[in-house]
Amino acid sequence: MRRFPLMFLAPLALLAASCGGGGGSSGDGGSSSLSQADAAVVGGTHITRAELDRRMRQAKCSYDLQKQKFPAAGSAGYQAAQNQILQNLVQRAELAQEAPKLGVSVSDAQVEKQLAQLKKQYFGGSDQRYRTELKRQCVTDAEVRRDVRANLLSDAIYKKVTGNVKVTDAEVKAYYDAHPQNFTQPQSRVVRHILVKSKALADKLYSQIKNGGDFAALAKKYSTDPGSKAQGGKLTIQKGQTVPEFDKTAFALKTGAVSKPVHTQYGWHIIQALKATTPRQSTPFAQVKQSIRQQLLQQNRNQAVQTWIDGVTKSYAEKISYATGLGPTTTGAPATTTG
Repeated sequence: MRRFPLMFLAPLALLAASCGGGGGSSGDGGSSSLSQADAAVVGGTHITRAELDRRMRQAKCSYDLQKQKFPAAGSAGYQAAQNQILQNLVQRAELAQEAPKLGVSVSDAQVEKQLAQLKKQYFGGSDQRYRTELKRQCVTDAEVRRDVRANLLSDAIYKKVTGNVKVTDAEVKAYYDAHPQNFTQPQSRVVRHILVKSKALADKLYSQIKNGGDFAALAKKYSTDPGSKAQGGKLTIQKGQTVPEFDKTAFALKTGAVSKPVHTQYGWHIIQALKATTPRQSTPFAQVKQSIRQQLLQQNRNQAVQTWIDGVTKSYAEKISYATGLGPTTTGAPATTTG
């Protein structure tokens, strides 16, 4: 059975991986004062120390299951893990507060549907197996549901922010024209070769081939090239793909001709050109139009999300307060959340 991932540790799409959470200050401040029970306050949302401690216990449980040593309390590694988890909680609070402004929400029915899909994917739909695994990972069903909701909300925000992103036909064509090297196939040729370590053996095999010996059979018996040995030495190469000495000889041979032994850094090669060289070709625009469009569309979506994230980070710069000893090590520095 594949290990069921802690939903909290699953990346919240591009948003949670990039959204700020920096700024704020230690001690009292922000839009709502810290209490002794708080690890941080984001706008009016309180993130309690109890919640942070619970997440740390779950992280340790995850380490234990993977037979990895969890950082000792008070160590730099422990502090880094604690702050990373806290930043994730801060980011989730930011997204939850921003979602209504975008008209985005997640229904209970959506959460139930997503959870059902996860149960089917990891546990064959068995609720008993699901709950057994939660206990093993030190997580409750309620926590998984909250994490599922947070992930769905993040995805919904991403779709909302990028919903109007477009790429025109003119932009696609301009990219194609500006990057010809990306859509050009170099010269290629079908050859076969035998690679051996010594010149003496190469000369012996060359003599046998010139006297009617079976090239493919000799390649299968003597060649030390694992990539082509089983195919009787046959392979298709592109101009500039192989080492210079091999490349020069392979593309200079007449079709059907066999080269004298050629020395390269790998040993001694005997090369035969099986087919004529296929000329350098450009992939027609029509064949790559859709792939270019998707590439540019993703780039534009990423840019739209990053612009939105920058605005959120700036707006929350004075709305986040951390308890003493918690939060970013440098005020205003973005979090390095990796999920």
